[in-house]
Amino acid sequence: MRTAYRVETVRRAERELMARVPEGALMQRAAAGLAAACADLLGRVYGRRVVLLVGSGDNGGDALYAGARLARRGAGVTAVLLAPGRTHAGGLAALRGAGGRAVEAAGAEPVVRRADLVLDGIVGIGGKGGLRPDAASLAAIVAGTGAAVVAVDLPSGVDADTGEVHGEAIRADLTVTFGTHKLGLLVDPAREYAGSVRLVDIGLGGELPAEPELAALQHADVAALLPVPGGESDKYRRGVVGIAAGSARYPGAAVLAVAGALRGGAGAVRYVGPAGDAVVARFPETLVSDRGPRQAGRVQAWVVGPGAGDDAQTVAEVLDADVPVLIDADGLRLADADAVRGRTAPTLMTPHAGEAAALLGVAREEVEGARLRSVRELAARYRATVLLKGSTTLVADAGGAGVVRVNATGTAWLATAGSGDVLSGLAGSLLAAGLSALDAGSAGAYLHGLAGRFAADGAPVGAHEVAAAVAGAWRDVRR
Repeated sequence: MRTAYRVETVRRAERELMARVPEGALMQRAAAGLAAACADLLGRVYGRRVVLLVGSGDNGGDALYAGARLARRGAGVTAVLLAPGRTHAGGLAALRGAGGRAVEAAGAEPVVRRADLVLDGIVGIGGKGGLRPDAASLAAIVAGTGAAVVAVDLPSGVDADTGEVHGEAIRADLTVTFGTHKLGLLVDPAREYAGSVRLVDIGLGGELPAEPELAALQHADVAALLPVPGGESDKYRRGVVGIAAGSARYPGAAVLAVAGALRGGAGAVRYVGPAGDAVVARFPETLVSDRGPRQAGRVQAWVVGPGAGDDAQTVAEVLDADVPVLIDADGLRLADADAVRGRTAPTLMTPHAGEAAALLGVAREEVEGARLRSVRELAARYRATVLLKGSTTLVADAGGAGVVRVNATGTAWLATAGSGDVLSGLAGSLLAAGLSALDAGSAGAYLHGLAGRFAADGAPVGAHEVAAAVAGAWRDVRR
């Protein structure tokens, strides 16, 4: 599991560790890892041109010490100083002692344009807002070159604690972060600016709290969550999920949600809605009812909303059930907020940014620009677990407190009609198998992302192909 912490937590841990190690030890550890990552990216260090963009803080010091190490290996290293009077003195002396040179930002454009690699040490993890004008102009120059860009700890101009980007920021090919991940490295839009992320161990692990602010599950974590039938299992013990979805206008939503549920490991699927014929034609094992959710038979969880149109009655009946419920798509619009808040059984809501914006009463752009804040606010407002779909899918537990899960397997190929319906059925099947809403949402998003990657393999696909690939994603995780 990859974990991330807030700036305040990281700094407190650094202070505690620095009190027990020699002065400057943490910066030297960071600089060594940073220089090694740059060398790996360059392939050959000797004779390469490296430019350091150096701000006034320790972030600039890390860049200078790393630049000194590269200079000692034969690179031509030039530091561009954005705050000459406040540059890290020890780092600058080390660079000059290794044969590097320093220039001021004014007039540095020709040096930057000739660089093979640019090291971004402008602003550290405490930076707020976008880059200042002098730094922003340098960032624009860097963007116009073919140089590889490496960010020190975090791309300058992005918010470490929120993943938000207000104004101009550095776009890196690689971010080398120290001690632990920062929230902004795992959450869009900031994640997009970070490129690949490499974590350098500086000995901080023992000083960090056991519970992070953000966690990204990996294969082993998801494998430990997935239900596997035993010798005494039958279809009912494996979990029966009810799917209340589809309409005359959107029968395909029902088919895709059922597909996700069956591929997700449900022992049985009960379908309620007007698309029964289409569902049975595709999946004859489905148990179909036309008598509404209350009389459909026993289920361990419900999925309601995909393609439901304006069927508010069905949504209300499902919310009244004393079993876990997943609400998606039209169900989010039709669900009574007080009914959701008043439920005693777990509730999992799965909006995309547009639906989340409507629920919060804000513009879609506000949700997309502040994903972490938005998912927490929704979870608090509705007292439900919320899975916010998008470029980085986030899952916040009911109430909005505690660890937020971020999914690392998403792919842009999942941006296709019906893909969310597949996810609803998949996560619903995991709810029916007994997983908590947080675990069902997290594991479902992880498998869904893998399925999207496997199905697409670099080419356009439809949601039905994503559904078919879920079994392969399950096998890959369990392997």
